[in-house]
Amino acid sequence: MKIRTIVLFLFVCLLSWQLRGQEEITIRIKEGMPMIPVAMPEFQFSETAAQKSEINSTIYETIWKDLEFSRIFKMVPREHYSYIPRFNPNAINFKDWASIQANILISGQLEITSDERIIFSFKVYEVASARFIFGRNFGGKKELSRLIAHRAADEMLKHFGEKPLFTSKIVYISETGSDKDVYIMDYDGFRPTRITFSSAIDMLPSWSADNEKILYTSYRNLNPDLFMFDIYSGKTELLSSGGSNYAADWSPVAEQIVYTSSKNGNAEIYLKNMKSGQEKRLTFNPAIDTSPCWSPNGREVAFTSQRNGTPQIYIMDAEGSNIRRITTEGSYHDSAAWSPDGMRLAFVSRIENRFDIYVFNLKSNEISKLTENSGRNENPSWSPDGRHLVFSSNRSGKYQLYLVDYDGRNVRQITAGGENKMPKWQKSPKSAK
Repeated sequence: MKIRTIVLFLFVCLLSWQLRGQEEITIRIKEGMPMIPVAMPEFQFSETAAQKSEINSTIYETIWKDLEFSRIFKMVPREHYSYIPRFNPNAINFKDWASIQANILISGQLEITSDERIIFSFKVYEVASARFIFGRNFGGKKELSRLIAHRAADEMLKHFGEKPLFTSKIVYISETGSDKDVYIMDYDGFRPTRITFSSAIDMLPSWSADNEKILYTSYRNLNPDLFMFDIYSGKTELLSSGGSNYAADWSPVAEQIVYTSSKNGNAEIYLKNMKSGQEKRLTFNPAIDTSPCWSPNGREVAFTSQRNGTPQIYIMDAEGSNIRRITTEGSYHDSAAWSPDGMRLAFVSRIENRFDIYVFNLKSNEISKLTENSGRNENPSWSPDGRHLVFSSNRSGKYQLYLVDYDGRNVRQITAGGENKMPKWQKSPKSAK
């Protein structure tokens, strides 16, 4: 697959414009508020769209599942809609929707043009006050019906004061046969796209801060070297070779990365300026130092070290100073992942030969367990809003990717076929398309 095809598939632009003639109202969600009950009756559609019922169903179900996943909105069960008269977008009876406990009402309309392009419109109302909140139109090719739905659901988040989530992507390693390549997919597991096409082993991918580049380790030169792939240009650049080079993480606030390398004999953590190419060694210890992860403000780096005999989680300043140990119990902790709010670290612990994911609260020093299952649960990575994580697990026999809420609820599998592991969620979906 040529890179031009990949770029068009991943980053095709959609037309989005505001509905005119109506005043928009912004609602902010305060900390601790319960989830907002949302009703979304079946969308209205043109005759042409009626003949393409699968597109209508895809958009409707995708938006429903996005909002249900959000932990912000609570979808009013569809069976409750039968208790009230059929929805008429031209004469909305808000009292009917209030009677089935809906706080927010979404009205959608779908058209498909003669050249099979989608025009999707939706309006959002507050039920109690019977007032219009906001509306949007989206247009695009029919093949992009899921992306249109994700963008509509993201508009819901933004107008309730939340960060967009549903257009975010996950990079991961997929193994089919002897190939282990880098793939990108939507957050919910749909639209997987292969990025690397070598017969060598690729591993440990991660995103650049602008979501335009992928860092990963590859054995294509018969050595674990660190590479960078540019999604837009298709160019691949060698960043570090000699020894083992892996586990790179891009600073969220600067053009620099941290990564692990044994180029000088021992596995240590290095800082590399991506503009000048200059490097600085951050750790100096005869034990293994690895798996660096930037804090959201770019001032600190969490990492794994065996300097006290067993793998433990440490934090150091971005310059390599002020090293302090975070985990104090247990004999194996690895793969730290910093939450977007900077208050929590997710990591993997091995207890009684079981690998599970835990979260350490840096403010309260409390640890909570997220996974409760047999097998190995590994590679946690936070969603941009900090309410969810993606991780890999072989609980079903083969490694697949799963999502879980920050409190351990709502675990769901999002990949199938082959083996899929080492996921990294985009730190922000601002450039996702």
